[in-house]
Amino acid sequence: MKNSIKRLFKKPSTQTVQYRIGSAQPATHVFQVSVCITQSAPEGQIFMLPAWIPGSYMVREFARNIIQIRASANGKPVHLEKLDKHTWQAAPLPIDVPLTLDYEVYAWDLSVRAAHLDQTHAIFNASSVFLRVIGQESLSHVVHIERPAGVNKNWRVATALPELKAKRYDFGSYIAGDYDELIDHPVEMGDFQLSSFKAHGIVHDVVITGHVPRFDMARLCNDLKRICETQIAFFEPKTKHAPMSRYVFLTMVVDEGFGGLEHRASTALICSRTSLPLHSQAAEITEEYQSLLGLCSHEYFHTWNVKRIKPAVFVPYNLQVENHTPLLWLFEGFTSYYDDLMLCRSGLIDEARYFKALEKTINTVLHGNGRTKQSVADSSFDAWIKYYRQDENAPNAVVSYYAKGSLIALALDLTIRKKTKGERSLDDLMLALWQRFGCDFYHPDVVQSGVTEEDVEALTDELCGVRMQSFFNQYVRGTEELPLAKLYTAFGVQLTDQRKTAQPSLGVTLSAQSAQSIDCKISCVRDDGAGQLAGLSAGDILLAVDGLRVTIKGGKNNLTTLLSAYKVGDKVELHAFRRDELMQFTATLKSDATPGVRLNLKTGTHLPRPSC
Repeated sequence: MKNSIKRLFKKPSTQTVQYRIGSAQPATHVFQVSVCITQSAPEGQIFMLPAWIPGSYMVREFARNIIQIRASANGKPVHLEKLDKHTWQAAPLPIDVPLTLDYEVYAWDLSVRAAHLDQTHAIFNASSVFLRVIGQESLSHVVHIERPAGVNKNWRVATALPELKAKRYDFGSYIAGDYDELIDHPVEMGDFQLSSFKAHGIVHDVVITGHVPRFDMARLCNDLKRICETQIAFFEPKTKHAPMSRYVFLTMVVDEGFGGLEHRASTALICSRTSLPLHSQAAEITEEYQSLLGLCSHEYFHTWNVKRIKPAVFVPYNLQVENHTPLLWLFEGFTSYYDDLMLCRSGLIDEARYFKALEKTINTVLHGNGRTKQSVADSSFDAWIKYYRQDENAPNAVVSYYAKGSLIALALDLTIRKKTKGERSLDDLMLALWQRFGCDFYHPDVVQSGVTEEDVEALTDELCGVRMQSFFNQYVRGTEELPLAKLYTAFGVQLTDQRKTAQPSLGVTLSAQSAQSIDCKISCVRDDGAGQLAGLSAGDILLAVDGLRVTIKGGKNNLTTLLSAYKVGDKVELHAFRRDELMQFTATLKSDATPGVRLNLKTGTHLPRPSC
């Protein structure tokens, strides 16, 4: 390791922060990392590892994965003091004496947020592996990526990080203009499938890591091309100019998993094998494939909305503590609104299929009682402690700023269209945000101010020609139900209530106690439901209803079947284990009042719909 460091850091021509990352034993899931600087702060250089990663709003304490760390200068040990959970300070050194920190990072988080390493592949986000050199963040940052020992000779490197002394997709040196850029380029290593397409002249690479038999890469690329071109044209209708010179879809394929994280010129994705299109499916878009395309559309839209148009409190990020903002309903919710909308506008799905997806979102929001207690502004602000740390009571207390935020976007879109008689829409609001607050990473001299709540409302007022404060008070800062049925009337869409009220219910959600067990564990008890009023709690193992066993097989439980023999108002005896104690309850069955809506297109003249 020391010899490699000497070769890498020998007589740097300019002052830079330089890193090395590799692994001597990938099976141990440990990265060996080094950081070297040519000059230290006179009082002793401070190093700090971020506590969270932009785009995932929870403090994750990445420093907990550092196994051991040491400092040296000219081959001699330097005292290193730990100041707090993620901060170290080296002893003072004479000027121009290079300082090196060597440390090990445990990487076994198979997600898009941190780092993962084994013999099959590796991925890392720089925020979880590269210490920040305090006071030198604006310098160029060089990363030397070494091939992990003993891995398949076909391993390559995939990243949007610019190459320095490496060929594209090869091991070697990469460079970032500053620390912020460094942590905005995840790196994938492995024996992956690779393909490319151009969207309005910009190269887009698609990287698939994981075994996927009979996978139709050409179709995925063609479909992604349509999405990307639609979005580039959306934000730059005249020039079709993309805000990056190259883009990479980094995709990990697993048996079960789904999610993504946005970056300035790439996205890290994780999906199941069944999400990818197969040659045998011809032109069919399965529900799972549509979800994957929607995820790609969502993360790509973030290229503008949140990566370059940011909340004011994110300019700049403070990566050591929570950065509270009440605007995630706009940056995540509006992005959630446009992700499926872009599938429709690009022609990948028709309007009927788009409305089916919209129905699902509306019903998901209506199903949770949290929407009546928490506003999306509060949900945004408390994302760090509530949305990203949900417990068994979350459906009763938390509203999703993703899902309800997307419905607020829909309601605002319809409202703007109606008030302006179709002359303006939410599209105009997004373009105004982009034109006035967008940041061009390629022109760092342009100062980004970030967006405030007042900015959003003022732009909306400007577009509508009237004050929209009541809308924001009622639906963004308040918890009133969105008047979607009324708003949709002028657009040729009928929203009808499909609520079922006749079926008896306990108002509980069940899951399997374990993968092998057929016993049912109560994962959530709904507010004011029959189960809660009877005394059931989340975590109880529900055993029987009036002496008949409650079971779950293949993901489906028989509770609804058991209760179908009763009427609303009937009493039933319940047996359940709470921990190791058998308990008995008497429940008076209530109606299943779970809301549900359906969207239907009507004939006749109407204003243009958002999907048009």
